Amino acid sequence: MNLGQPLGSIIQGSLTGGLEVRLCPHVSVEDMRVGKFLVVQGIRSRFFCMLTDVALGTANQRIIANPPSWEDTFLREVLAGSGTYGSINLTPMLMFTPENVEDSMVNGNIKSAKVSSSLASFEVQTSTTMELLPVKTIPSHFSQVYEALEEDFRRVFGWEDDPIRKNFSIGKPLDMDVPVCLDLNRFVERSNGIFGKSGTGKSFLTRLLLAGTIRKNAAVNLIFDMHSEYGWEAVSEGQQFSTVKGLKQLFPNKVEVYTLDPASTKRRGVPHAQELYLSYDQIEVEDIKLCSRDLGLSDASIDNANILCAEFGKSWILQLINMSNEEIKLFCEEKRGHQGSITALQRKLLRMENLKYMRAACPHNYVNQMLRSLEAGKNLVVEFGSQSDMLSYMLVTNMITRRIHQHYVGKAEKFLQTKNPSDRPTQLMITIEEAHRFLDPSIVQSTIFGNIAREMRKYFVTLLVVDQRPSGIDNEVMSQIGTRVTALLNDEKDIEAIFTGVAGGSALRSVLAKLDSKQQALILGHAVPMPVVVRTRPYDTFFYRDIGDPVWEEKPDAEVLAAAELARADLGF
Repeated sequence: MNLGQPLGSIIQGSLTGGLEVRLCPHVSVEDMRVGKFLVVQGIRSRFFCMLTDVALGTANQRIIANPPSWEDTFLREVLAGSGTYGSINLTPMLMFTPENVEDSMVNGNIKSAKVSSSLASFEVQTSTTMELLPVKTIPSHFSQVYEALEEDFRRVFGWEDDPIRKNFSIGKPLDMDVPVCLDLNRFVERSNGIFGKSGTGKSFLTRLLLAGTIRKNAAVNLIFDMHSEYGWEAVSEGQQFSTVKGLKQLFPNKVEVYTLDPASTKRRGVPHAQELYLSYDQIEVEDIKLCSRDLGLSDASIDNANILCAEFGKSWILQLINMSNEEIKLFCEEKRGHQGSITALQRKLLRMENLKYMRAACPHNYVNQMLRSLEAGKNLVVEFGSQSDMLSYMLVTNMITRRIHQHYVGKAEKFLQTKNPSDRPTQLMITIEEAHRFLDPSIVQSTIFGNIAREMRKYFVTLLVVDQRPSGIDNEVMSQIGTRVTALLNDEKDIEAIFTGVAGGSALRSVLAKLDSKQQALILGHAVPMPVVVRTRPYDTFFYRDIGDPVWEEKPDAEVLAAAELARADLGF
């Protein structure tokens, strides 16, 4: 393998603190960008690393005390590389030791040509399985550092048209034209997060990942679309007005749109949208508790709601709304309720009469209809239209999710009992925005979303949380987030929250803080072998063409599989 010209050599470092590299004289420090992907060729192993810091150094303090003038190009060129130099810090993420090199080391046959034999072994590593391992050691002094090649990226991140794995290209490295892929099977089996401050493109990242999940049939999706951005056309960011396609336009036969505001959906020109209504008898005290901040309810009102529910069952809200002051007084005397709290609860719940989608009674069970669609492999987008206030969003999302999760728990328990593949539930991913409102530490223990995040893949239901304030999410939940796709964050608390439960997160903090405000993201976690910074894939006409490419088949023929296996072998897989 031709590794090209080395960029520098290792001069010192540690496993926990990273590696310090002195750059070669011909390498400009200005070409070294934080987040860059580099490789270190050691004597026995090859290390895949991320660049986390850039610095300038001098060999003698006298140079700093009396620096040459900028106009003195001759003296600056004389000093470059000897008296002055650039240095970078690398954090090793993965390592690979070829079997034949390792065996020779075990046998003690270490010759002076061991570096060249190690390089040659990478070229002949086509007949053995290449296993990328966590880094548990570091390369020796003066090991050479190289630019990552396309083969390196493919070894680590695979390729999108792999017929065996459900890989999806999320973007490209900052300085190369090669795709960086997520393993969607690993992505959907745990809860995941998309984070970034306002205006950094979270919605476009979410739309990309949802489109990939649908195209690869990795899971069915239930998307609570607060601002009507995912189902049909949405406005593109930029100075000139333009629109981008929604999931229903890309996958007309795989996506269904439900709307809580049919008039708004009709004005936007969304065809075949299905109306969605809920009734008071579907609301439980847990739903009211989640919305207590938006309704202005006290803990005493929630306690009295439990008393009402115990007395009237599912009709407790209708009974309460229709009660007179005298009836409330008599009820409190009989059931030891608090009249003031129940009166306040009644007054606050009257706000629900203004919600367009609420009905006193709903003869058709829309949640069961949604469940049937999910079991048929349909992806559902719930649009809120003018009902996009936080009260509606939290109430509807919690009501629907709780019932669907309950159904999935029953199906998962049946599958556990029968072991019959036909009983296995279809993997479901639920997308929620403003996730910190659902996963706040004060309420997360009692919400369905906290349960789903902690259960991981136990019941085949996971979350995709989209948020600009990860610091508002409970730490225990954040530690269970499998894959984190993070755009630019400035707040120190938010940056700290991103690395909750991540080993070696301190080395990546500077990488996250240095991202561009547009179309860049740091990806780390379960669906990628190592953290990586990418230029995110554009969501444009080229993407529309790629996502609908008929060459992408879920069950390729034997000839395609054989060609894919040959390509994998050539790359050392």
